Amino acid sequence: MADRTKDAFTYADGWTAVSPTLTRARRLTLALVYVLVIAAVAALFWIPDVPVWVAWVAVGVAVVAFGWLWWLIGRRVRSFGYAERGDDLLVSSGIMFRRLVIVPYGRMQLVDVKAGPIDRWLGITTVQLHTAAATTDASIPGLEPDIAAGLRDRLARRGEQRSAGL
Repeated sequence: MADRTKDAFTYADGWTAVSPTLTRARRLTLALVYVLVIAAVAALFWIPDVPVWVAWVAVGVAVVAFGWLWWLIGRRVRSFGYAERGDDLLVSSGIMFRRLVIVPYGRMQLVDVKAGPIDRWLGITTVQLHTAAATTDASIPGLEPDIAAGLRDRLARRGEQRSAGL
């Protein structure tokens, strides 16, 4: 089956991908969450009223889900990208549910750079763009700090040049 919507998400010039370190950060987060999943599944073996086969089914489901999510994180991270154009910024993401957000520089109100503890440890940040319309807010995760700072400064400068509320 051909993807007839592909042209709606295509922009040929200047796409910038996010850092592959984002994959490590997301997979590390998954592994930390799975510590709780492992504890819950292990507890099934100790509950007397739960048949052993139910616990083994839960182990199988947890292992398959972990493997699928591990693979999906890699695909999802590769779907992120952005492109700076003369009057706007394009941000693309998504695999099954694709999204292309075009943010005109003149509509930006705030450029936010943030990083959680795992992101800081791995040396990546997220640039979050805010506009008056919540549906046009865009996020670019997995940027190295120097790239994020440069993007933040360029976006702020372009927004000011176009009478934005930055």
